[in-house]
Amino acid sequence: MKIIISPAKSLDFESKVPTSLHTQPRFLDQSEKLNKKLKTLSKKNLSDLMKISDDLSALNYDRNQTWQTPFTTENAKQAIYAFTGAVFKGIDVNSIAEEKLPLLQNNLRILSGLYGILKPLDLIQPYRLEMGTKLKVGKTENLYKFWDNTVANALNEELEDGELLVNLASTEYFKVIPKKVLKVPMITPIFKDFKNGEYKIVMTYAKIARGLMVRYIIDNNVKTIEDLKGFNVDKYRFSEELSSGNDLVFTR
Repeated sequence: MKIIISPAKSLDFESKVPTSLHTQPRFLDQSEKLNKKLKTLSKKNLSDLMKISDDLSALNYDRNQTWQTPFTTENAKQAIYAFTGAVFKGIDVNSIAEEKLPLLQNNLRILSGLYGILKPLDLIQPYRLEMGTKLKVGKTENLYKFWDNTVANALNEELEDGELLVNLASTEYFKVIPKKVLKVPMITPIFKDFKNGEYKIVMTYAKIARGLMVRYIIDNNVKTIEDLKGFNVDKYRFSEELSSGNDLVFTR
């Protein structure tokens, strides 16, 4: 089973990592092309392009200027320990035993505007580049055009016949994977909370639930849809009634 998730804008490059295991991003050459373009942008350019504050544009200007290869454990950090958003809080990687890390490394993939697709233990340097950013690089007008079918083809190479692809990424990110290119069906879990008389997606809760499902898959070595439907963490339960096709709805 392969799982895809979005990255997080919030990063932690200060805390120590409890493992020395690390790998290199597969598409670092493409990342260098993107960074070369980012290095040409002023703080004002970044603020306008990414619609961020002056403080954030200054921070990311500095990040772009200091970004450099090769990546080592001295100047970079494993992705799964660097991202700290709600999804990653749900995964809670620091409580995963080191002997479970190879399973996490094999099953989980993190989509990224700068790196394309990452394994959990791939080293990264600090950045901000959301997939929906309209960054023109060469003849490509945005990051979807830049990455084209690269991410989907990379997943296809890794997916074995009959293996499940579980989409726990946001719409902004999984759009970089054209469904028509994938050789396997994509299963999309959806998390809804009962609020004001109906079940609806509450994004703050849904993001945490995505991380909890990643952790559930790793802890239980989930391999089938039926196993996936058994997810019952944090009071979520599978809803046959609300589910349809490859969209699996979990409610609480």
